[in-house]
Amino acid sequence: MTFRERFLAGEADFDEIFDLTDQWNFSDETCTLREYLGLTEDEEDIWISDSDEALEEYMEKEKDRKIYFTDLDGTLLNDSKEITPDTRSAIERLSAEGHLIVLASGRAFKSVLRIASRLEMPERSSFLICYNGVQIYDMAAKKMIFSTALPFEVAKTCIEEAEKNQIHIQAYLHDEVVAAHDTDDLHAYCDRQKLQACVAQDLLAELSQEATPKLLAINYAQPEKITAFREVLHACLGDQVSLTQSNPYFLEIMPCGIDKGFAVKKLCDHLGIPISHSVASGDAENDIEMLKAAGTGVAMANADDITKAAADYVTERDNNHDGVAELLERFILKTK
Repeated sequence: MTFRERFLAGEADFDEIFDLTDQWNFSDETCTLREYLGLTEDEEDIWISDSDEALEEYMEKEKDRKIYFTDLDGTLLNDSKEITPDTRSAIERLSAEGHLIVLASGRAFKSVLRIASRLEMPERSSFLICYNGVQIYDMAAKKMIFSTALPFEVAKTCIEEAEKNQIHIQAYLHDEVVAAHDTDDLHAYCDRQKLQACVAQDLLAELSQEATPKLLAINYAQPEKITAFREVLHACLGDQVSLTQSNPYFLEIMPCGIDKGFAVKKLCDHLGIPISHSVASGDAENDIEMLKAAGTGVAMANADDITKAAADYVTERDNNHDGVAELLERFILKTK
């Protein structure tokens, strides 16, 4: 463990930094002092531009800083797609106390950003995970920290199998929904997500020019067909894709190894926050890896059974009755 990791875990005194600096000065280490100590760029800047005392004060505050990852639908939002007053108050306290909040969703970037704006999330302490981990966005810096895409050959196989099985499947290009056919499922999805629906004459030709973050297969009327299609893709592609469901009528198809759990680890590493300082909440299958990855995984009272089984804690209150406020009071916020 680096000095920083041990200090944040309460296993090292700050004065140890000076002994370690002397060791580095007289060693054959090829790494920088920052790397040797495990400091972040921000910490190094404070140390250089200010003082030892300023760095110690900053790192003492970091000992108490937590990062909260939350799903949207069925978790942070109630069934009317709103945030309740008590939950909003808890989120405001979270930011005021110096903690970070991450909205983690399978939705497209534009959709998640629209929700963040509507909820008036504090930009200085907020991040977005979109497409179930395919993209990670820093609201304060207004830039993507991480982004990947589904390989063309994998997307091609998925689309061809969807055609054979008469399943609606859609891609995302420039955050617009693009499908090969004009279907009721396409319009129902776009109306709910407030996204533009586009029909491509040749979807595969479009995807050969620009990769999609994920594919989404939908059947609102017969969700059992989605379950069957999942088995088809698993047989065709195996571990070449990540498959998950946020509800029975959606099948989310992401690049191999990508899920919300991956994004939790990626963002914590990027920010230099120990994974033990993370708390995550969700209600559906696509949240399970996130709950497992976080230091504390919380399932909502309204979550499905498999999600509850993966959690460290299940709230007593559901998403309509401030379940998020309950878990924040229990695991992160200071006692009033």
